Amino acid sequence: MVSRTAPPDTKGHEEHPAQRRVLRVLVVTQILSGAALAAGITVGALLAEEMLGSTGLAGVPSALFTIGAAVGAAGIGRACQRWGRRPGLTLGYGGGAFGSLLVVAATMYDSVPLLFLGLLVYGAGTASVMLARYAGADLASPGRRGRAVSTVLFATAAGAVAGPGLVGVMGDLAHSWDIPRLAGPFLLAFAAFASASLFVGTFLRPDPLLLARDMPGPAKPDTAPGDEGPAPAAGGLKGVPREDLRRMAAGAAVMVLSQVVMIAIMTMTPIHMTDHGHGTGTAGIVIGLHMAAMYLSSPLSGHLVDRVGRTPTAGLGAAVLTVAALTAYFAPPASGAALALALVLLGIGWNLGFVSGTTMVADAAPSDRRAAYQGLMDVGVLIAGAGGSLASGVLVASGGFRLLTGIGAALALVSAVALAARHARPRTAAPATEDHTV
Repeated sequence: MVSRTAPPDTKGHEEHPAQRRVLRVLVVTQILSGAALAAGITVGALLAEEMLGSTGLAGVPSALFTIGAAVGAAGIGRACQRWGRRPGLTLGYGGGAFGSLLVVAATMYDSVPLLFLGLLVYGAGTASVMLARYAGADLASPGRRGRAVSTVLFATAAGAVAGPGLVGVMGDLAHSWDIPRLAGPFLLAFAAFASASLFVGTFLRPDPLLLARDMPGPAKPDTAPGDEGPAPAAGGLKGVPREDLRRMAAGAAVMVLSQVVMIAIMTMTPIHMTDHGHGTGTAGIVIGLHMAAMYLSSPLSGHLVDRVGRTPTAGLGAAVLTVAALTAYFAPPASGAALALALVLLGIGWNLGFVSGTTMVADAAPSDRRAAYQGLMDVGVLIAGAGGSLASGVLVASGGFRLLTGIGAALALVSAVALAARHARPRTAAPATEDHTV
């Protein structure tokens, strides 16, 4: 059997001596911020249902902090571009801490406007959690870029798993302080975000983005297995080659699809479960398993991205999302185990798409405008996720959970087919070194 793929060319792109230190700092930061992210996601829909009195509006919190994250991604991306990763991430995590306090205050005073404002500001913190993955790739060599991204996402797993598991404990603590139980996880989010802001602001030295600007430009994905393509053409928006813009757009599209399908189904699963007799503790466990799958599968995704290729890994992610949505569609409402399996698959599919899409963007983003372009890509991803979150509540209210999961399966299947066709399309570049292995 003849393979057209060749190992990534890392010549001239050695690992920077500061890369390991940067990754260690980001790992600790992500453990802290992951807990803050998971806590809000777990109870956000339940909190909205309680305060707004409508299942159809249960997707509003997720949409609000996703919109906030989109605004935060643009602002933090520009801050990183101007001052470096350390100031930008520090600002974002600090905003997440402040937003968490606003949500707690909203529950204490039963103020819906304050709740909405708090969720928007809280979203800035979630933007930092996601943008940190690009910081892990700043100093990575081309052949290890996917694994660098996945390392940062993997670190989020510890906090993401612990966050939902602490819903009951933090609810009891909040109740003991005469604060509504559902506000408890946002107390955890405040402490976690504040700690992450302090840690990254103190220890992310040297700044990876500032160092990366003095390094050679990012390697293009035509050196990665499964992604051979034409050499970049001159021209493009603001001097960026058109081929690089196309690659960034493709990476963003992969992340958009993964985010929309994942967030829509994940947002409504706790509502679906509580409506069919499951307790909030059980729903929290299912979401915890989902969050664990989202991030614990990162090493696999990073390995596939670097060894198999960006596009094939993205296609595999879309296929797994299809299976996940179908599993949720056919799962008996009374079966917590079946729903847990669906959400575990949903998390794995999301991770495959998110790591591959992120690496596509990191490959193509120009070094002198890297953070700004990466933030812009995430804005599109997050806005799409907000739309999916809002639509999820409306779809479930009008047609039930099966309508939502059926549409999710259809979107993921179309994407999987499109990515397979793109990968199979004849290439115009010079052929890669052949590997005559059977």
